[in-house]
Amino acid sequence: MHEDDKKEQSTASQPSDDNVGVGEVLNASGHKQELERQFSLLSICSIGITTGNQWAALGGSIAIALYNGGAPGVIYEFIAISVLYWMIGACIAEMASSIPSSAGVYHWASVTGGRYGRVLGYFAGWWNFFAWVFGTASMSSILANQAVSMYGLFRPAYAYERWHVFVTYLLITWLCCCIVLFANRALPVVTNIGLVLILAGCFVTIVVCAVMPSRTGYGHASNAFVWKEWQNQTGWGSNGFVFCAGMLNGAYAVGTPDCVSHLAEEIPHPRTNIPKAILFQYLIGFLTALSYIITIFYAVHDVDLLLSNPWPFPLAELYRQATASPAGSLGLLVVIFLPTFSTCVGCYITAGRMLWTLGRDAATPFPGWVGHVSARWGNPWNATFACGCICTALGAIYVGSTTAFNAFVGSFIVLSSLSYLAFLLPNLVTRRRHVVRGPFTMADPVYYTVAGLACLYMLAFIVIYCFPYARPFDARSMNYSSLITGGLTVGVAGWWAWIQGRGYEGPRVVSFGAEG
Repeated sequence: MHEDDKKEQSTASQPSDDNVGVGEVLNASGHKQELERQFSLLSICSIGITTGNQWAALGGSIAIALYNGGAPGVIYEFIAISVLYWMIGACIAEMASSIPSSAGVYHWASVTGGRYGRVLGYFAGWWNFFAWVFGTASMSSILANQAVSMYGLFRPAYAYERWHVFVTYLLITWLCCCIVLFANRALPVVTNIGLVLILAGCFVTIVVCAVMPSRTGYGHASNAFVWKEWQNQTGWGSNGFVFCAGMLNGAYAVGTPDCVSHLAEEIPHPRTNIPKAILFQYLIGFLTALSYIITIFYAVHDVDLLLSNPWPFPLAELYRQATASPAGSLGLLVVIFLPTFSTCVGCYITAGRMLWTLGRDAATPFPGWVGHVSARWGNPWNATFACGCICTALGAIYVGSTTAFNAFVGSFIVLSSLSYLAFLLPNLVTRRRHVVRGPFTMADPVYYTVAGLACLYMLAFIVIYCFPYARPFDARSMNYSSLITGGLTVGVAGWWAWIQGRGYEGPRVVSFGAEG
């Protein structure tokens, strides 16, 4: 047995981290317990559901998604990608049950990578952080576009400009960031409210979009439009490739399986509660999102107008068609705005925690500052503030070039997939020998099937998601995800070359077999 493996196994008899108090050693991460365990099972499920918020995220990208197959493409692509992310989520739930560390994939890759764990974990951590900060910026952008579209609904002569969206983006960015910075002890309540808004908002939208078309005189779309009429408007010749590329839109909605794992040090009994939270996140997310997209497609009566609408948020036009009035559209936009706002708050919680875990292991510049937990506010204040500054800088890029901004936020799925692959593939290849299993563990045949399919999906689709969205393409319409991912990876590699011999050790590779 390798020396690292012996060290891991020798700790298996130590007590669980579930009952460790603040200031003592948290066995799963090897760090002192600095954060209060204030989130209950309900509130951690709320964070997972609000941060994922699948129906709102899917609705926000609905116009783009229609190019990849029309309404049937969106529905079937969403179902397919959901099944694949259930597999990734199951693997993350198992790992969180074994090693409930707020570092998440950063810590897990350090364990499953064996002798290569130090460098694998380092890159996994940075990929995951960049994914989350880009996802956070995209949420602020969606909210800003929603707000500008709501303003323009009653002003036909209004022509929005990028700086209008940018100013709104800044207001939303810092409002969400400040909630996480200054209201840490209220976050369980805030996220529970977000859960109510998501469920109520989805229900109200479904009822209105199902009932109103029959009363406006336009009627519902045909069954053929919703389920059969494939529309390839991408310019790619292969419908199979269009289907696969179109799964990116669904992946954006469902691609947050690790969000609750980054609060493992803030909930009681994380080995059992995190898997439960992931289950509820995907169960509720899938049911609400699928019901939502089917309903709104039945409310569409002019697809061309939907694709050419003048607002930065196309759902404004879809809701106008469903209700036949600007007032009705505004009401439904408010209904989706509030849950999306909760999602943005959840993204800041996750992104800040991820950066903090990198800082406390000295993987970042100024690690003493980034890895500090505020005694006054009881949270990783500095790391969360840094995320707000990075999102502000990304918003400034938007003013100069929407192409550059979309390239950054569009890299969310590629970067997050790389971070999952960094821990999952080594764990599969080594047959889980580096990990002491927790309360939630899949049987070997189930695990190897699920993990194998999840790895195959990520290996293939990371490449597919880097292809141009449509043909022909030019400098403005090119997909720059590969460039952004490669550039960030080179930059992180340069920082690795600097710190690897200057005190960086990475997460402490310890794991435990049972709860106490």
